[in-house]
Amino acid sequence: MTTVPLGAQRIPNWSLTLPQTTGRTGESARTSGLFTISPWVGCPTLQDASSDADDSCMECAATILLIDDDEQIRKLLRRLLEQDGYLPIEAVDAPRAMDIVISGQPDLVLLDVMMPTTDGIELLQQIRVASDVPVIMLTALGNEADRVLGLRMGADDYIVKPFSPGELTARIDSVLRRARTAPAVRELVFESLEIDPGARDVHVRGLLVDLTAKEFDLLAFLAASPRQVFTRAQLLDQVWSSSAEWQDTATVTEHVRRLRQKVEEDPEHPRLLRTVRGVGYRFEPSS
Repeated sequence: MTTVPLGAQRIPNWSLTLPQTTGRTGESARTSGLFTISPWVGCPTLQDASSDADDSCMECAATILLIDDDEQIRKLLRRLLEQDGYLPIEAVDAPRAMDIVISGQPDLVLLDVMMPTTDGIELLQQIRVASDVPVIMLTALGNEADRVLGLRMGADDYIVKPFSPGELTARIDSVLRRARTAPAVRELVFESLEIDPGARDVHVRGLLVDLTAKEFDLLAFLAASPRQVFTRAQLLDQVWSSSAEWQDTATVTEHVRRLRQKVEEDPEHPRLLRTVRGVGYRFEPSS
């Protein structure tokens, strides 16, 4: 098998062929390889990852979580990311990946669609319940339906294998830039409730309340439009970037139930998060 020539000043055109595997749809997942490498102009060469890096770049480096069961692919991606000044961390399966996501370590996730036991689409659903961390899906499948499904489930971008190192880093930079330049949202203050979107903090009667990422998103979304009624399907679309076609609306019901336990004075008789029977929910700022 061909390996990356370390310390090369200029890299010739070549395609890395990886072991062939079969994907969910039965087609070859990696026959064409992970990367199509072409000569880089003005980009770092692939050299030993332990070589000196730009200190200023490393100080502001984004942490990238690599989720792939293939050690060879993780090694190649890690090498490329380190050369571009990122700080990669790795997960080989869904449980380890979720531990890292929930801990709040990564700034962005690179998630392979082809995963054993829990595939990338299923894992993406789990990530979106817990976090808004940007996710880029890696796939060897050219099937549009798979890409559309991933985007509807909350992926921020898709890269189809084989791809060049330049394309990978350009897409990472683009997604991170969008995430970091999101417009500031005003603080929401009500009689007993304060929501700070910038800090993602919620205080109830002056006390800080511990919410999951999606609980915060749901509360902030409803509170930003007081008294407006939203159906569960609308909330799936707006808060989860999903659809009732792909995700059970019971997800919304359960999150509202948990939110009431944390922000309502009497969860059995909620004053803030009101149910509109037969329709959905609304946020009531005062009674």
